[in-house]
Amino acid sequence: MELDHDSPEPLYVQLAALLRNRIESGKLTGRVPSVKALSEEYGISHITAEKAVDVLKREGLVTTTIGKGTYVADRRRS
Repeated sequence: MELDHDSPEPLYVQLAALLRNRIESGKLTGRVPSVKALSEEYGISHITAEKAVDVLKREGLVTTTIGKGTYVADRRRS
């Protein structure tokens, strides 16, 4: 899926939705691509990619450890 650069919806919102869908469907597990990789893959700025990842962090879908990366959060309940 690609981002629509002509859409009135901000690119970071589109990217967050795309990543959220991949996480919830189980297509994205483990390590999330880096902000640099996301910006290169989708042709967006570093800041836009960072904002999308921040949205997912606030939603509890991903966690970031400095120096290690961003990972899909373990959402299993015991």
